[in-house]
Amino acid sequence: MSITKSFFTLCTIAFLCYSCKDTASKPPIKSEETPTAVAAQPQSISFTVDGMTCAIGCAKTIETKLSQTKGVQKATVDFAQKLAKVQFDAAILTSEDLVKAVESTGDGTTYKVSDVKTIK
Repeated sequence: MSITKSFFTLCTIAFLCYSCKDTASKPPIKSEETPTAVAAQPQSISFTVDGMTCAIGCAKTIETKLSQTKGVQKATVDFAQKLAKVQFDAAILTSEDLVKAVESTGDGTTYKVSDVKTIK
Protein backbone atom coordinates (compact mmCIF):
# COMPACT_ATOMS: atom_id res chain seq x y z
CA MET A 1 0.00 0.00 0.00
CA SER A 2 2.84 2.40 0.78
CA ILE A 3 4.32 1.81 -2.69
CA THR A 4 1.02 2.83 -4.27
CA LYS A 5 0.82 5.99 -2.14
CA SER A 6 4.43 6.86 -2.94
CA PHE A 7 3.87 6.31 -6.66
CA PHE A 8 0.69 8.42 -6.62
CA THR A 9 2.43 11.22 -4.71
CA LEU A 10 5.39 11.19 -7.09
CA CYS A 11 3.08 11.33 -10.12
CA THR A 12 1.12 14.23 -8.60
CA ILE A 13 4.28 16.21 -7.88
CA ALA A 14 5.64 15.56 -11.36
CA PHE A 15 2.33 16.64 -12.91
CA LEU A 16 2.27 19.88 -10.91
CA CYS A 17 5.89 20.70 -11.71
CA TYR A 18 5.49 20.28 -15.45
CA SER A 19 1.99 21.70 -15.87
CA CYS A 20 2.69 25.05 -14.21
CA LYS A 21 5.28 26.42 -16.60
CA ASP A 22 5.32 30.20 -16.92
CA THR A 23 4.77 31.07 -20.58
CA ALA A 24 3.94 34.75 -20.03
CA SER A 25 7.59 35.81 -20.02
CA LYS A 26 8.36 34.29 -23.42
CA PRO A 27 8.25 36.63 -26.43
CA PRO A 28 5.49 35.94 -28.96
CA ILE A 29 6.39 33.80 -31.94
CA LYS A 30 6.63 35.83 -35.14
CA SER A 31 5.28 34.43 -38.39
CA GLU A 32 7.76 33.65 -41.13
CA GLU A 33 6.29 35.86 -43.85
CA THR A 34 8.56 36.91 -46.67
CA PRO A 35 8.10 40.58 -47.45
CA THR A 36 7.21 41.30 -51.06
CA ALA A 37 9.75 43.54 -52.74
CA VAL A 38 8.41 46.74 -54.25
CA ALA A 39 8.73 46.78 -58.01
CA ALA A 40 11.02 49.46 -59.41
CA GLN A 41 9.03 49.59 -62.65
CA PRO A 42 5.65 47.93 -62.01
CA GLN A 43 3.83 46.65 -65.06
CA SER A 44 0.83 44.39 -65.66
CA ILE A 45 0.02 42.30 -68.70
CA SER A 46 -2.61 39.80 -69.71
CA PHE A 47 -2.45 37.13 -72.37
CA THR A 48 -4.33 34.13 -73.72
CA VAL A 49 -2.94 30.66 -73.00
CA ASP A 50 -4.01 27.92 -75.41
CA GLY A 51 -3.43 24.22 -74.77
CA MET A 52 -4.69 24.01 -71.17
CA THR A 53 -6.90 20.98 -70.54
CA CYS A 54 -7.70 21.37 -66.82
CA ALA A 55 -7.78 23.97 -64.04
CA ILE A 56 -5.92 22.02 -61.38
CA GLY A 57 -3.10 20.61 -63.48
CA CYS A 58 -2.45 22.99 -66.35
CA ALA A 59 -3.64 26.37 -65.09
CA LYS A 60 -2.26 25.88 -61.58
CA THR A 61 1.09 24.68 -62.93
CA ILE A 62 1.44 27.75 -65.17
CA GLU A 63 0.35 30.06 -62.34
CA THR A 64 2.89 28.51 -59.97
CA LYS A 65 5.72 28.79 -62.50
CA LEU A 66 4.91 32.44 -63.17
CA SER A 67 4.58 33.23 -59.45
CA GLN A 68 7.98 31.69 -58.72
CA THR A 69 9.70 33.68 -61.47
CA LYS A 70 11.99 36.36 -60.06
CA GLY A 71 10.44 39.78 -60.60
CA VAL A 72 6.82 38.60 -60.67
CA GLN A 73 4.69 40.27 -58.01
CA LYS A 74 1.44 38.37 -58.70
CA ALA A 75 0.21 35.90 -61.30
CA THR A 76 -3.26 34.45 -61.87
CA VAL A 77 -4.40 32.02 -64.53
CA ASP A 78 -8.12 31.58 -65.30
CA PHE A 79 -8.70 28.21 -66.98
CA ALA A 80 -12.28 28.97 -68.09
CA GLN A 81 -11.28 32.17 -69.90
CA LYS A 82 -7.83 30.86 -70.94
CA LEU A 83 -6.49 34.12 -69.53
CA ALA A 84 -3.35 34.88 -67.53
CA LYS A 85 -2.73 38.16 -65.70
CA VAL A 86 0.73 38.98 -64.40
CA GLN A 87 2.03 41.90 -62.34
CA PHE A 88 5.80 42.15 -62.59
CA ASP A 89 8.82 44.42 -62.33
CA ALA A 90 9.74 45.63 -65.82
CA ALA A 91 13.24 46.42 -64.56
CA ILE A 92 13.82 42.68 -64.09
CA LEU A 93 11.57 41.00 -66.68
CA THR A 94 10.01 41.65 -70.05
CA SER A 95 6.71 40.37 -71.37
CA GLU A 96 8.71 38.14 -73.73
CA ASP A 97 10.37 36.50 -70.71
CA LEU A 98 6.95 35.68 -69.28
CA VAL A 99 5.75 34.28 -72.61
CA LYS A 100 8.84 32.04 -72.77
CA ALA A 101 8.23 30.88 -69.19
CA VAL A 102 4.67 29.81 -70.01
CA GLU A 103 5.51 28.17 -73.32
CA SER A 104 8.39 26.21 -71.74
CA THR A 105 6.12 24.82 -69.01
CA GLY A 106 5.42 21.09 -69.31
CA ASP A 107 7.00 19.50 -72.35
CA GLY A 108 7.64 22.85 -74.05
CA THR A 109 5.12 22.37 -76.86
CA THR A 110 1.76 22.11 -75.08
CA TYR A 111 1.04 25.75 -74.22
CA LYS A 112 0.91 28.64 -76.69
CA VAL A 113 0.60 32.29 -75.70
CA SER A 114 -1.19 34.88 -77.81
CA ASP A 115 -2.88 38.27 -77.52
CA VAL A 116 -0.40 39.85 -75.09
CA LYS A 117 -1.81 43.15 -73.77
CA THR A 118 -0.51 45.72 -71.33
CA ILE A 119 -2.98 46.45 -68.52
CA LYS A 120 -3.15 50.05 -67.41
